[in-house]
Amino acid sequence: MTEAQQPTIARNRLASVWHAVLDVVLTTEWQQRHRLTMCGLANMLMFCGILTMQILSRAGLADPRLVGPWTMLSMAGMFVIFGLIRSGFALRFADPSLTGPQILYGITCTAMAFVILAVPARGLALPMLAIIVMFGMFGLTARQMLGVMCYALALFALAILSVDWRGYYGQRPSLSASYGLIVVVLLIGSTFLTQRMQMKRNRLRRQRHELALALEQIRQQATHDELTGLPNRRHMLDLMRHEVLRAKRGKRQPLLAQLDVDHFKVVNDTYGHAVGDLALQSFVHTARNALRQTDILSRWGGEEFVLMLCDTTRPEAETLLERLRLQVAEPRTVRPELPALRVTVSMGVACVGADERLEAALERADFALYAAKAGGRDRVVWAD
Repeated sequence: MTEAQQPTIARNRLASVWHAVLDVVLTTEWQQRHRLTMCGLANMLMFCGILTMQILSRAGLADPRLVGPWTMLSMAGMFVIFGLIRSGFALRFADPSLTGPQILYGITCTAMAFVILAVPARGLALPMLAIIVMFGMFGLTARQMLGVMCYALALFALAILSVDWRGYYGQRPSLSASYGLIVVVLLIGSTFLTQRMQMKRNRLRRQRHELALALEQIRQQATHDELTGLPNRRHMLDLMRHEVLRAKRGKRQPLLAQLDVDHFKVVNDTYGHAVGDLALQSFVHTARNALRQTDILSRWGGEEFVLMLCDTTRPEAETLLERLRLQVAEPRTVRPELPALRVTVSMGVACVGADERLEAALERADFALYAAKAGGRDRVVWAD
């Protein structure tokens, strides 16, 4: 190790120790870490207020006999709230950040400091109140903020009356009225802003939800057939490629079946395209009931479909496809005013070879489908 590398190594070690300490204090779970970070920020502000009170006490602008207990009470609240969040105890509440209790406790300590301070320094409590209320804008609802406003108004009214009644540090009534007016304006303005921010948050949340629904609809339209709800050709190719790659890791190669609804053109020409669409939907409904959840059926185009059977032996596939063929051949009513339709399906099946291209396996299944049609339709033919 050269001398030039030593400072870098020392900095890296220091950074590693610092991150380890943060992981212990703030945990590694990101939501809990965020809560503890915000609580730590609030505690830093409280610590600055405590330090300010100590300085003012030494300057003769606060009663030292009261500043000491106030300091102990403020620090105790800081540690208790941080401990409740860090221990996970706060997770059982609706607001695991304990934003409301932190704000109420901060307002209480600020009102007490307002009483303790002398007249020249008493106005310093109001900026601290403003900072505390600002935390509520991001973590409280408008209704909760209204409750905070009422609590703060009552508490500061009591503090101002207490100062006037006792003649503490010789505060004049006009000054008390000014302080009271500032508190009222501050709290009403904060509550109004909180309501506006909540409206914006609700609107953004609603817009995100609508955007997510629109994206899901676009994805659905891009990957699924609109008439049948089945995966379309492009999406099915992706699914088949994924399954072929998965099969190379020791799984059984998938079986591919090309399906074609027999004499579908006759149905369209006789009853119209609307009835033809209903017939296709009825075929898909029957096929879904006959197939397993792991089987994937897609619409390949027109009256053609492709079925992928995953992790299936040939005897299992023969039994399943024969059951599908028989169920499809049963007469079904697609419209009450029309006679029952009987449609059949021809199938050509191929097993994807270990080193075979997907396109080659589909072509073999297609040749088998032509053989099934040439052999009289309504049958299953396996490719060589």
